[in-house]
Amino acid sequence: MQSNNNREYTVGWICALPIELVAAEAMLDERYEDYRSGQYTLGRIGPHYVVMACLPAGLIGTNAAATVATKMVCNFPSIRFGLMVGIGGGVPSEDFDIRLGDVVVSLPDKGYGGVVQYDFGKTRPGEFEMTGFLNAPPTALLEAVSALRAKHLSGKSKLPENIHAATHQLQFALETTRTDMLFEPDYDHIEGSTCERCSKERLITRRPRHQDVAIHYGTIASGNQVMRDGSTRDSLSSKLGGVLCFEMEAAGLMNSFPCLVIRGICDYADSHKNKAWQPYAAMTAAAYAKEVLTVIPGTEVTKTEVVDEATKAVR
Repeated sequence: MQSNNNREYTVGWICALPIELVAAEAMLDERYEDYRSGQYTLGRIGPHYVVMACLPAGLIGTNAAATVATKMVCNFPSIRFGLMVGIGGGVPSEDFDIRLGDVVVSLPDKGYGGVVQYDFGKTRPGEFEMTGFLNAPPTALLEAVSALRAKHLSGKSKLPENIHAATHQLQFALETTRTDMLFEPDYDHIEGSTCERCSKERLITRRPRHQDVAIHYGTIASGNQVMRDGSTRDSLSSKLGGVLCFEMEAAGLMNSFPCLVIRGICDYADSHKNKAWQPYAAMTAAAYAKEVLTVIPGTEVTKTEVVDEATKAVR
């Protein structure tokens, strides 16, 4: 571990859970030590100096994420943009064959900036009206995603390489989580830590897929409550024009910490959710985040306003 206090850290990487931070740290090309290392993980990915932070133990949700981001920017005023990287609950549909271990990336779509806060708005007789608009990710990140999608389409993805390296380092083996079961949305989980007692007759039949990890782009639903009901999941997704996953932190960041949200799918946001896939999903999300950074030239980042100035411009 190297020591140098004079580096300019331009990328902020935020995680909600320790398992997500462990996966993120495995993606660093180099790791550094300085006086701020007690609260942050400092390192380099490609040409970029990255600072990583995790939400305080026991605190989740949009407010906790906003607090961590604000503190990070105060301690590292050279940050240009951020990444919110971790796990989420997938929303499979006819349009998106989302499987456990896949990655969902927030992109502007269907009138949203990439993230929508589904539990913020006004309650009226017989209805709930969502209000407010969350900003889209910074242009530099959107350009990087476009470049990366082109690489993937041409078969030049480094995602398998990143996953393999981290799997070897962390022993987050896919073989231990091969069971991927999607139940009918109105079928509730039978008590227990696994679905051994759940009726296999209520499984949704899906075509075999030979791709271990697929990347999906679109809207992410964010709110301050755990989504664990299949019928509610699908109803809200339909109301929002089709979302790809549910999570609990991103809505607290988008208007004050310009970032791209990257989620590895660890469950289907229904009553059958458990933690078996969390380590692997955290790793696939982190592997994609690393690949995003590797396609952004260092000179491109320096052209981007620091986070504090960028957010002032939109307030």
